[in-house]
Amino acid sequence: MSELRVDPLTGEKAIIAAERGRRPGGLAQVEPPPPIDRQSDPFAEGNEHLTPPELYALRPNGGPSNGPGWQVRVLPNLFPALDHREGEEDPALAEAERRRRSAGPLSSHNLRLELFSAQPALGSHEVIVNSPRCVATLAQLTEEELATAFAVWQERFRSHRDSAYVQLIVNERREAGASLPHTHAQLFALPFVPAQLARERERYYAYAQRSGGDNLMADLVAEELRLGERVVAVGEQTALLAPYASRLPYELMVVPRRPAPRFEEAPAEAARLLGEGVRRLAALFGAPPPLNIYLRTAPAGAEQFSWRIAIAPRVGQIAGLELGAGLYLNPVSPEAAAARLRELQGG
Repeated sequence: MSELRVDPLTGEKAIIAAERGRRPGGLAQVEPPPPIDRQSDPFAEGNEHLTPPELYALRPNGGPSNGPGWQVRVLPNLFPALDHREGEEDPALAEAERRRRSAGPLSSHNLRLELFSAQPALGSHEVIVNSPRCVATLAQLTEEELATAFAVWQERFRSHRDSAYVQLIVNERREAGASLPHTHAQLFALPFVPAQLARERERYYAYAQRSGGDNLMADLVAEELRLGERVVAVGEQTALLAPYASRLPYELMVVPRRPAPRFEEAPAEAARLLGEGVRRLAALFGAPPPLNIYLRTAPAGAEQFSWRIAIAPRVGQIAGLELGAGLYLNPVSPEAAAARLRELQGG
């Protein structure tokens, strides 16, 4: 029987319809990623001249900037989604805002002016190259390499602590939005809190008010560990779970057992469970699947919150229902997904 489930953290709904998993073409076939041409790979060690000057690099043995010898490297995005020219004003946008403010009392004409709102998309957009080796996915990194990249992700969050919100994503393979095959993360430092995050923040505050101060994540993880049916792996400080209202087949999340608001506070063990998750998915599909990884962290000023890491394999189909109603249809129950992934080796 199909179920309509509500995600405890986001409030978003998903339909879990396991029967649909039996229909032809229900899940994508996964082929191994093609080898990367080292000569043309701008993120390969030795090709630093093919990228913009670095913003940060981890070089344990020293060495000059923008040269070899690094473990993780941070660059400005060559095609940024955000404009870093803080303080500069777009003349056309400034004129539109001036007209809006001088429009006077509301009228039908003035209301129409309110329909089209725009402002400069300011902030920072960085690329974090996770390894100097020519590998396509986090699943191909060693545990030590992933731990090192993870620590640099946290360092970049700290460097943007004055932003209203910081979003880090990893898109793996072209089917999941990666324009370059070499494994890398992208960081967006935003001067505003996106609506989805604002809603999640409000759920934390509402839960704390109803429960007398309890943390939503703490109670959720405690209950998931008690039930065990959606647990894939457990560490001393973190857990790897299939979300209760998973939107995509074999979706996973790394969560803290003792919640902390910000990703910078995540223990190193979280990197190990992240690696375990992506390697289990690679074992399940016979090759690393296309996937999107994204981090949740507390917006500026929010203390009732918790960091988490979402792992979303792109092996299902996002079609009209998802786009038209924002309602995901998942043909693999999270309980079945967790049971299957528990059988596989992720270490």
